Amino acid sequence: KAKTEPGAGGEISADKEISLLQRMVKQRRDSLSIYKEQNREDLAQKEQEELDVIQRFLPAQLSETELKNELQQIITETGASSTADMGKVMGAATKKLAGRADGKAISAAVKELLAK
Repeated sequence: KAKTEPGAGGEISADKEISLLQRMVKQRRDSLSIYKEQNREDLAQKEQEELDVIQRFLPAQLSETELKNELQQIITETGASSTADMGKVMGAATKKLAGRADGKAISAAVKELLAK
């Protein structure tokens, strides 16, 4: 029998909702990649369609330029100066940009900005 988490009510917070949807998007992207590698276009198409529907419920994603601008501000605020400070920046960035940017995109942009 399926049981709910102890203390859980019938509703979830907006943050948890976004987190859940982001997890679903990541799962669909991973599956999509695998299906394409295996030449299973039928399954890849199904995953892409599900991905498109799920993404409609997420906040609009930041453009690459907007993401870099936000990250540059976070880098300045945290005083980060090298890739050794990446953890500080990632912690602040994932909180501030939750739901508006993918973790992989944030990580890649932080690495690029700190390498300069």
